[in-house]
Amino acid sequence: MSDQFILSVENLSIALETRGERVRIVDQVSFAVPRGKVVGLVGESGSGKSMTALAVMRLLPRSASLIGGAIRFLGEDLASVEERRMEKIRGRSIALIFQSSRTALNPLMSVGAQIARVYRHHFAYSRRKSWDLAVEILDRVGIPRAGERARNFPHQFSGGMAQRVMIALAVACRAQLLIADEPTTGLDVTTEAQILDLLEEVRREQGSSLLLITHNLGLVATQCDYVAVMHGGHIVEFGPLRGIFNSPKHPYTQGLLSSVPRPDRELLLETSLAGRAPDPLSLPLTGCRFIDRCPRRLAHCDQPVPWARVGREHHSYCHLHEDQA
Repeated sequence: MSDQFILSVENLSIALETRGERVRIVDQVSFAVPRGKVVGLVGESGSGKSMTALAVMRLLPRSASLIGGAIRFLGEDLASVEERRMEKIRGRSIALIFQSSRTALNPLMSVGAQIARVYRHHFAYSRRKSWDLAVEILDRVGIPRAGERARNFPHQFSGGMAQRVMIALAVACRAQLLIADEPTTGLDVTTEAQILDLLEEVRREQGSSLLLITHNLGLVATQCDYVAVMHGGHIVEFGPLRGIFNSPKHPYTQGLLSSVPRPDRELLLETSLAGRAPDPLSLPLTGCRFIDRCPRRLAHCDQPVPWARVGREHHSYCHLHEDQA
């Protein structure tokens, strides 16, 4: 792995037991997160984004299993390390900000106690020091009267404030890599902006890298340095933000971006995104998984797809670019 990347996911595949069948819901996924940068992982619901994040954290549900590939964090393959080693990495080196603070936070513990437990687990600090640090981090993420609110339970916080608590949990140990899975879901526009500003402020202060998982392309446009576009368990395009937004190559990326109003253009692209995201049970075993929705389908799109370089740091997973593979 190049030293410029803090995380490198290589040919990651995940199988899920569903409806009595074993389905490969994430297939040969590859992307990287450069040090100190923000990478947006985008795509429709059900494309495999959250499952990919859970695989990086080694937190896949019982019904899912990692069946291939490597997850290299600072050169170490997390796909093969023992669980005891992963327990030291989670929270300390890689932190996950869940989509819903309501379900991620323990309703039976005060928020201060939950954060203090992180310090005790990773640093073996005393109860008193851990509590003081918990109050300090709550104050840092903008919780008013942090000393008092630290004794409150999750249900006593608004959605925006609860999400701030989630960020406090994630950044408590100054993790080198943050993974935010739809961190502003269910929040109003003003609160969403505040949370994103806070996340960026903390990330820059700590020098962390960020993998931002979202379906919101407007958020990606303002927050990310690189974009990985996901469809049907495949990464179909990866590259710098400007290259993806100004010159998308894969028909799925073109269709996804065409759904975003652009005041500077009457129509972003001629390609439109028809139909729905594919059912995992209907995914083809080989070839492009966008095949049934693609307006530029070729006769051999059901064959193995090349990973082609279409620009500097810009790659597309499409037969249209196989001459560049």
